[in-house]
Amino acid sequence: MKKIRAAIVGYGNIGRFTLEALQAAQDFEVAGIVRRAGAENCPAELKDIKVVKDIRELGDVDVAILSTPTRSVESYAKDILALGINTVDSFDIHTQIPALRKSLQEVAKAHNTVSIISAGWDPGSDSVVRTLMQAIAPKGISYTNFGPGMSMGHTVAVKSKEGVKAALSMTIPVGTGIHRRMVYVELEDGYKFEDVERAIKTDPYFASDETHVIQVPCVDDLKDMGHGVNLTRKGVSGKTQNQLFEFNMHINNPALTGQVLVCAARATMRREPGCYTMIEVPVVDLLPGDKDEWIGKLV
Repeated sequence: MKKIRAAIVGYGNIGRFTLEALQAAQDFEVAGIVRRAGAENCPAELKDIKVVKDIRELGDVDVAILSTPTRSVESYAKDILALGINTVDSFDIHTQIPALRKSLQEVAKAHNTVSIISAGWDPGSDSVVRTLMQAIAPKGISYTNFGPGMSMGHTVAVKSKEGVKAALSMTIPVGTGIHRRMVYVELEDGYKFEDVERAIKTDPYFASDETHVIQVPCVDDLKDMGHGVNLTRKGVSGKTQNQLFEFNMHINNPALTGQVLVCAARATMRREPGCYTMIEVPVVDLLPGDKDEWIGKLV
């Protein structure tokens, strides 16, 4: 069986866990890691892996797993799709997903490639669960309650603000899909807390939620990669009322994101050219091996 050659673009928290998921998957081989610093000052776990600054240096690559900040996903994906390489990402700004899908659809089709976007756990695998709940109770209300836990996307957004030395954004569920953002920041010397607080609260990541920004001496003392979600739908099946569905999980955030990205990378090899969200991908395509065998085991 020819293995899928996957490159990881970006090597932060998600990149590290994505590497572990690739190494555990028998149908993949790691083509290499793309870092801005290239092979300079590489972590010890990369000593036997090719590390480069440009994906072109890796030779044959089937799919690039983008573990870059959300706001740089579109640029990276366009460039890599144009090279004839499939892409997957965990883009997590929900309101901007349709626009990203449209943008990458054009590039993917033009270069005969496949992109699966927003393939983390939310958006991503949770989106699949929400879709199933919607289908089996077409009329009703769904709530997605996150946390309590560290939001990687929100944390990266805070770190991008001028004057922020280190940051942690915690998502606290209030209930019925409403959340509180608790943001902890270390400041660089010479910056005013009030200015940084204002920049954070007006960022689209935070503007629609109750957000509290707190200055702390050491963010590392607070970090915990744990997170969770509760999905609930109460609705109607046919004409029958009071159908109630609930899905819960408690997770290591970047580890689950990395695993979903690898599953989506596998699915890119089974799709026609274009850009897809996870609700458009048959779930069996996320699994390795023979489809008929999985149907026998899981149906």
